[in-house]
Amino acid sequence: MLRKTILSFVFSALAFANVHAQDFQGVAVYESKTSTSDFKARFEGNKDMTPDMQKMIEERMKKMFEKTFILNFSKTTSIYKEEEKLDAPGQGGQGGGARMMSSMMGGGGTNFKNIKDKTYAVDKEFMGKEFLVKDSLPNYAWKLEGETKLIGGYNCFKATTVRPVSQADFRNFRPRKEKKEEAKDETKKPEGEAKKTNFMDDFELPKEVTITAWYTPEIPISQGPENYWGLPGLILEVSDGKTVVLCSKIVLNSKEKAEIKAPTNGKEISQKEYDETVTKKMEEFRQMNQGRGGNGGMQIRMGRQ
Repeated sequence: MLRKTILSFVFSALAFANVHAQDFQGVAVYESKTSTSDFKARFEGNKDMTPDMQKMIEERMKKMFEKTFILNFSKTTSIYKEEEKLDAPGQGGQGGGARMMSSMMGGGGTNFKNIKDKTYAVDKEFMGKEFLVKDSLPNYAWKLEGETKLIGGYNCFKATTVRPVSQADFRNFRPRKEKKEEAKDETKKPEGEAKKTNFMDDFELPKEVTITAWYTPEIPISQGPENYWGLPGLILEVSDGKTVVLCSKIVLNSKEKAEIKAPTNGKEISQKEYDETVTKKMEEFRQMNQGRGGNGGMQIRMGRQ
């Protein structure tokens, strides 16, 4: 027991010394996965959908909701970016709709954080337009809990907080409770009499979500995935109930140093202005599809055919 304690102290001391080196840098790989059960339930029992169609949709949903990100970080700055992957033969590259949806699922663009200045910048594409979202970092009121666990060999501690939901993050959508009951009633109606509704009408955004994070003081850097920060150690896991982002690999002080700088492309806009732009366009989509009497809602091509 004493030997284990001494070794833990030595490793922590070495990590502390490495972090406070003048040219310190680290790389962390994160796997992000968002639950798709709510969306899958929307298609269950649909007589117009063949098994092949359902399989295709599930594969595309998996591509949208399961992503790999790379966090390059120093003592005060970081860049969080989706890992670039080659498409399988026949799938083609990402079309405009796919890039837009990727942005709304937390992917796409370069997310830059400066924890010294408490600011961030992220370039996003929406509706064919480039935006540069620049704003102050969220001021999370973290509550440090007593629970601990190991992640990749690092001792991690639990912290929780509550944050407002971004209107531009599609991952936060939840099914409307009243729509669940309506859907049951619709399945009882004779074929052809089911009420046609817009897909987006079945979902809503909560006002706030509870965030659970796991950080390690063994890497005393106040960084983390996406815009998460403010804890006395690197955040290795974060969850909001639907999306879990988990660190799968860490490399400290590699010989190859990454260039950590803020993105510059796009029309500069605040987070509030960007959210309002996305919300407005989504409402236009909803009304447009209602006017057509369609039941598919927003139809977005996920790649070239």
